[in-house]
Amino acid sequence: MASVEERVKAVTGRVLKIDPGTIKPSDSFTADLGAESVQSIELVANFEEEFGIEMDEDAALSVKTVGDAITFIDKYR
Repeated sequence: MASVEERVKAVTGRVLKIDPGTIKPSDSFTADLGAESVQSIELVANFEEEFGIEMDEDAALSVKTVGDAITFIDKYR
């Protein structure tokens, strides 16, 4: 099974239509990867579906980087 990091990158790449191989944990969803507010909500929904979890939306939307998302999702698993 893929690691949390690999799965977060795969979901991020799919939602933002970028190559997951180019995504780094230090990347900011908005500044580096170009996510807009609608895409941020879509990312949260896709992470919930991918990992079978339910995240607090306000807390999830405060996550700024890919690495933060990995740590955040790890807490819910």
